[in-house]
Amino acid sequence: MSVSETYYPSEPTAPVVKTSAIPGPESQKQTKELSTVFDTRPVYFVADYEKSNGNYIADVDGNVYLDVYAQIASIALGYNNPALIEAAKSPEMIRALVERPALGNFPGKDFKQILDNILKVAPKGQDKIWSGLSGADANELAFKAAFMHYQAKKRGYATGFSEEEEATTMLNQSPGSPELAILSFKRAFHGRLFASASATCSKPIHKIDLPSFKWPKAEYPDYKYPLEDNAEYNDAEDKRCLAIVENLLNDWHAPVAAVIIEPIQSEGGDNHGSAAFFQGLRDLTLKYGSLLIIDEVQTGVGATGTMWAHEHFNLSPAPDMVTFSKKFQSAGYFFHDPELVPNYSYRQFNTWCGDPARMIIAGAIAKEVVDKNLIANAKEVGDYLFGKLEELSKKYPTELSKLRGKGRATFIAWDASSSEARNNFLAKMKLNGVNVGGCADHSIRLRPTLTFGKKHADLLVATIDKVLSEN
Repeated sequence: MSVSETYYPSEPTAPVVKTSAIPGPESQKQTKELSTVFDTRPVYFVADYEKSNGNYIADVDGNVYLDVYAQIASIALGYNNPALIEAAKSPEMIRALVERPALGNFPGKDFKQILDNILKVAPKGQDKIWSGLSGADANELAFKAAFMHYQAKKRGYATGFSEEEEATTMLNQSPGSPELAILSFKRAFHGRLFASASATCSKPIHKIDLPSFKWPKAEYPDYKYPLEDNAEYNDAEDKRCLAIVENLLNDWHAPVAAVIIEPIQSEGGDNHGSAAFFQGLRDLTLKYGSLLIIDEVQTGVGATGTMWAHEHFNLSPAPDMVTFSKKFQSAGYFFHDPELVPNYSYRQFNTWCGDPARMIIAGAIAKEVVDKNLIANAKEVGDYLFGKLEELSKKYPTELSKLRGKGRATFIAWDASSSEARNNFLAKMKLNGVNVGGCADHSIRLRPTLTFGKKHADLLVATIDKVLSEN
């Protein structure tokens, strides 16, 4: 019995499309009503989550779609997962929801166990956690930790603040508010808050009109595919990009406290980096005294065939921080160096310090991933799916080009011939009962759940073939 059948004995066997347009009339009606109090311009359709099941999402018009986008990569186990429903009914969850403790001041007696359940699947080399509210928040909290750590090293970890530092920081001036930088990469996406938007460099819409920190942007490798046929070119590309990073670390006008990078740039086009590139980057951060932050907001929790995507690279030493969110349904960063805890309390702090309700769900997800061996399932199904798509790419070399994600489970993407062709493809896939997402200008990305099976892969490939054959 497959994983999805174990969880979802009543999961649909195929999509159902009842309307001639998507969104359908009822979705359009409810979207219009919602628009009076909420910005509905990005809405695809209005979902009916009660009727959604496993790898299928339903809408209010009665359409049922195979979902390989999964709430922008944030559903780990499928819709209406029974294990998560049981976790939601637990006494711990009731307390977390009703009391919403201010964790920094008044942690509950169950809080240590809640965190331990998450730390059981922490990235290799990490044994501590700081919690946040979203992926962007996790990255901003990591930036704060990096800046405070940089200054603590400079003045001495046990040394207090000078009167000048205290006075000038109240005026947003140095030395109390020093000029420090976070180095990120072109095509990166790290969030839409102020500091995270300053590190983001994927689309102007994410950050235009916002005041920003003037931080450096390096170049992320842009490989030729298939990888095995372009090893020499891609090796040179790694070296070219690492040279740019070193120049920025060496020459930037302000100290670079940390480098943040995604193992696979997701929003920016599903761009992959090699183990050699990432180890080279780790070596450079050590050489120049910058911390390394791995942004696993979208790549984490098993989607690439390891619990954390950067574990494919076997980095030595381990990154300084690893941020997470999405499939974990919670957010924050893992770390291991005790000196990343600020030397005074109330520096890394807010009222709630995260959300224990979401942490309980994260722990339940972690348990299911381990107990049901879902990473092995994702890897097996991903290899199967990639092989099918390789064959399909020979049939449609223009509209299914630069296929990437081999050996990365179901974290697969490809390029269409243009932005218009990509958008038309996504629309036609929905009309054929499959919900797929795009990224960058003309890329298509797959983000199914960890319970996605070979039968789902077959249906997906057949639908892609049908849609492309009609062009």
